[in-house]
Amino acid sequence: MLDKQPLHLHSHRTRINRFRSDSLLFKPKRPQSRWHRFWRYYFWRLVRQKGTPEFLARGLAAGVFAGLFPLFGVQTILGVALAMLLRGNKWMAVVGTWISNPLTSGPIFLLNFQVGQWLLQSHEVFDMERLKSTTALLEVGADFVFILFVGCLVMATLSAFLSYFLGIKLIRRWRTLHRGWRRRHHSGQ
Repeated sequence: MLDKQPLHLHSHRTRINRFRSDSLLFKPKRPQSRWHRFWRYYFWRLVRQKGTPEFLARGLAAGVFAGLFPLFGVQTILGVALAMLLRGNKWMAVVGTWISNPLTSGPIFLLNFQVGQWLLQSHEVFDMERLKSTTALLEVGADFVFILFVGCLVMATLSAFLSYFLGIKLIRRWRTLHRGWRRRHHSGQ
């Protein structure tokens, strides 16, 4: 019965038999938490996205573009809409919006504000309290919002172009490495 199975299954079974529980090399598998399985599933789902590298990178660029604006609660929707408009991958757009998260939003918006301030030669003062929510952002003066959005537009455009070309390069590299790994793994080497 063992001989009728494909070669890679046969070699797998012999490898398992070599590592018995009395061996020092045997390590019992630790049960995985529900969160670990959840994140692992979505990581591999993201990595195995189908489509050309350009299609995937357009989605990523759309998400990065949307993620660099202080539109809390709307960034993902804007990123997916831009991905649909640019014929990019929607899942990659969702991931691209994660560039702005609770840890990075402060430095990102400070940099965007400073770029807008430099471009418009303004002396407006940046205050993070003004960015706590979309309603708080709408309550501040129009000058602050205009300076911030000019900086966001410039930095988002630059970042989208960079993420598009870097995304194409990384996706192609990943697929080349992954193909080589699968070939070696399935050939029994």
